[in-house]
Amino acid sequence: MASSAHVLLLFPQLGSFLMAALANFNEHFDITWGDGRAQILNNGELLTVSLDKASGSGFESKNEYLFGNIDMQLNLVPGNSASTVTSYYVTTDFHTYAILWNPQFSVDGTPIREFKNSESIGVPFPKNQAMRIHSSLWNADDWATRGGLVKTDWTQAPFTASYRNFKADACVLSNGASSCSSNSNWFSQQLDSKSQDRLKWAQNNYMIYNYCTDSNRFPQGLPAECNNA
Repeated sequence: MASSAHVLLLFPQLGSFLMAALANFNEHFDITWGDGRAQILNNGELLTVSLDKASGSGFESKNEYLFGNIDMQLNLVPGNSASTVTSYYVTTDFHTYAILWNPQFSVDGTPIREFKNSESIGVPFPKNQAMRIHSSLWNADDWATRGGLVKTDWTQAPFTASYRNFKADACVLSNGASSCSSNSNWFSQQLDSKSQDRLKWAQNNYMIYNYCTDSNRFPQGLPAECNNA
């Protein structure tokens, strides 16, 4: 499958400049938890997060963002990793996962999911709150695989996921004053007809859950954005 991202991506409106070069993890990320299970290696070119029976681990960006085009290559836990959860999902080897976030819509990957701006019908859209990028590796065997029926095989621990080649063409909070340019190509980018077809293909072939069809979760009616999908 092409690319996808499941990351708490967080961006700013106040004070910003554009950053597009490949980033050094030491300069742009902090390890936030895990007691040594997450590491920045190879002079800042590689970041790994690990999970054992005692704890997982995670990291977050030093910068806050509002709108941007974010790329990250990562390699998920190899082998039997059932019931472990990372912020990104891949198959084998490194894959580039992207999030495009502009005032029009958010896209996970190229393209996997589109979240349209539906403020006109009362659906909140992330456009004002300064946010950070977060990622982690943790155990979720109480619910993640077949509703918790498949448990984590701890004989395979430690589980390790690896990240490299982070790139952000994005608005970065700086000194509390907004200077974010709207001239970047991604700022007004939308899905063309070919991309819409690819999106439908990816969802038809790979999507296993869609909250917009989950009437059991929303017995009082599906969220408003589901009518605008």
